[in-house]
Amino acid sequence: MIQPTASFKENLQLIPSIEGLDGIELLDSSGRVTARIDNIPGKQGSLAVYQYLAQTFETLDAEAASHGLAVFAEHTEDARNRPGAHPNIDLLLEIIGGGAPLTVRVVTK
Repeated sequence: MIQPTASFKENLQLIPSIEGLDGIELLDSSGRVTARIDNIPGKQGSLAVYQYLAQTFETLDAEAASHGLAVFAEHTEDARNRPGAHPNIDLLLEIIGGGAPLTVRVVTK
């Protein structure tokens, strides 16, 4: 597990590459896909964080979500101040706020 810095850009350099990924799917307890993050410009940072969380934690629960928020660094505060501006961070905030844990399914190309 990495020790996140205060910089999202620096944290991205500490986590595994997303090369070869098509995206990730987030599944609820019944196995239903509730969200997807594709490997496209503007989403690749989130994709890298969620892939890393899937590799580090068994499920995306409050502990994993808290660590993910630390990895998102300065973007986390912006997400708290502007709900909806960072939907992938909002998802982690929901889990910390009592939302149900999710499972991450990595989708390769």
